[in-house]
Amino acid sequence: MLRVLAVDDEKPALGELLYLLRSDPRVRSADGATDATEALRRISRALDAGPGGDDGIDVVFLDIHMAGLTGLDVARLLAEFARPPLIVFVTAHEGFAVQAFDLKAVDYVLKPVRRERLAEAVRRVSDLTAAARGVRRNPSATGAEPGAAAGAARDRSGSSAAGPVVTGSTAPGTAPEQIPVELGGVTRFVPIDEITYVEAQGDYARLHTADGSHLVRIPLSTLEERWASRGFVRIHRSHLVALGRIDELRLDGGATTVRVGAAELAVSRRHARQLRDLLMRHARG
Repeated sequence: MLRVLAVDDEKPALGELLYLLRSDPRVRSADGATDATEALRRISRALDAGPGGDDGIDVVFLDIHMAGLTGLDVARLLAEFARPPLIVFVTAHEGFAVQAFDLKAVDYVLKPVRRERLAEAVRRVSDLTAAARGVRRNPSATGAEPGAAAGAARDRSGSSAAGPVVTGSTAPGTAPEQIPVELGGVTRFVPIDEITYVEAQGDYARLHTADGSHLVRIPLSTLEERWASRGFVRIHRSHLVALGRIDELRLDGGATTVRVGAAELAVSRRHARQLRDLLMRHARG
């Protein structure tokens, strides 16, 4: 069972988070800290006591905007430790997701926190810690390090360590009609045919539609493979475009760009010739 530290400088929010965590049967203990300094002191004490100590901490549920050190600052400090606790960010701000997962966060939960969404984050943490503990008890059984066991746990669970992913009964090589995206604790299903282009943001991809954009935890290379049959083509290491959404192809002094709605996107030299050929074939029908 999990030993949890929750950190939030807003006491009502911290109290609600602790209440939800303590009601989860996978959580053995849940303590709170109201600032980063207190949190770091508790974490240091837990690490000094060792993984089996009474003050041990398996995971930190961490707010981002706090007085003094931010949650991101705390995560960067914890990354310096040899065996830091896992981190789940709990925040009202969507915009820090890429930074959070660059810091190896297990999950990124948006406020207001829903019980079901928090339970999913706890499940992910529980899967990872159980796998790591199993390898530490019997490393010769798998020949893997705890980090590799954590990756295996993610594979078995059918999801990555954080963020929404496409799952279900879709056959390999067949793109689903919609993709789930999460915003403010609400999951929406965006029709793939409404997506005009996709922008790489680290391990994430930002899906652009006529109405706005959505961040999902799926690498651009994965979407390129899944959506090739739907007419999406790679034009740059950072962009994937729906062929039928390209309004204009422009050549200027050796540089190639395309216009997709109001966006003008660069085309790399590597992809320029292939894109021109595809557009010509698409125009002929």
